[in-house]
Amino acid sequence: MAQEILLTAEAYRKKTEELERLKTTGRDEIAERIKEARSFGDLSENSEYDEALNDQAKMEARINQLENEVKLAKILDENELSTDSVFVGSKVKIRDVDYDEIEEYQILGESQANPDEGIISDRSAVGKALIGRKVGDIVKVSLPNGNVITYEILEISK
Repeated sequence: MAQEILLTAEAYRKKTEELERLKTTGRDEIAERIKEARSFGDLSENSEYDEALNDQAKMEARINQLENEVKLAKILDENELSTDSVFVGSKVKIRDVDYDEIEEYQILGESQANPDEGIISDRSAVGKALIGRKVGDIVKVSLPNGNVITYEILEISK
């Protein structure tokens, strides 16, 4: 059975908007490009035609991915999130004990993860280790490369 995908209301809205755009104007634009490329003649040496077909395949794959994510989506009610312990949707301020560096993350579903923006997946090593923990807890995280990082949870917010 497919696993539900946890999304914020904003992320769900963005995914449904992108899906609708791709299914309408996106498909129309690709069809027009294919039609135009066909008019150039011999398809066996027509790079515009090949590129348009390739773009069409990529777009259809993205549509399938978005349809699946929307179908499996569970919207997080951020008002119901507790700050007693870390849950998916929580914002967490942690301190790297070894380097005395403060880091802040929001823990969300895998499809929303973007470490550059401080969003980590609930399925990542750090995300899994923090889920269920409380302020003041010391958490040891085993990374895929074999290293272990020790964090102290400083703050949990919505």
